[in-house]
Amino acid sequence: MKLYRLFSECISIPYSKTGISANYALRREGNTLYIFFEHSDGTDDWKNNLDFPAKAYKRMGKTIWFAHRGFIKVWKELEPIIENAIADHNIKKIIITGYSHGAAIALLCHEYIWFNRPDLRDSTEGYGFGCPRVFWGPKTDALKRRFEKFTVIRNIDDIVTHLPPFIFGYSHVGKMLEIGKKGKYTPVEAHYAKNIQKELLLYEGIQQRIPPCYP
Repeated sequence: MKLYRLFSECISIPYSKTGISANYALRREGNTLYIFFEHSDGTDDWKNNLDFPAKAYKRMGKTIWFAHRGFIKVWKELEPIIENAIADHNIKKIIITGYSHGAAIALLCHEYIWFNRPDLRDSTEGYGFGCPRVFWGPKTDALKRRFEKFTVIRNIDDIVTHLPPFIFGYSHVGKMLEIGKKGKYTPVEAHYAKNIQKELLLYEGIQQRIPPCYP
């Protein structure tokens, strides 16, 4: 998957306006479903971004884990809207992509698919461009496995990817791909879509191992 092409589609695709604090887009290509989540698009989005006390994610049966309360709220509003598309057993592969606020929602969507479509665990990929920290607390090996195929793409100084603060107990999950160079952009500029695109173009020709996530 070319990350530049995927990210460019994520920031340009027409989104379905839901009337809630999240917008999404679905695109089907054969038996592959693409799911996109839009970046912060208004005051309500930012209220949810900043609503980051941890909340138990209790739907997961005996395994209870904790996440950013604002992002859980948004995902729970979106879940019934797109669950039928995810449940379609004609779909054999799902690629989830989000940017910024949408990247956090993409991560929760990725985990929802892992739990509800175990047949697609090996063929589901998630990409969070400029993704904030979503997970709270310690991570067991069993929980880490749920996010093995989710990749956080960080333009190295991007301020959003360093929030909420690690000292508050939040961390990334999945794999971390860092692009760009330290000091090239201010922490705010590093989050701009145009600068992420520039660094993805530079990265595309470089093959490297993507290490596990770290805070």
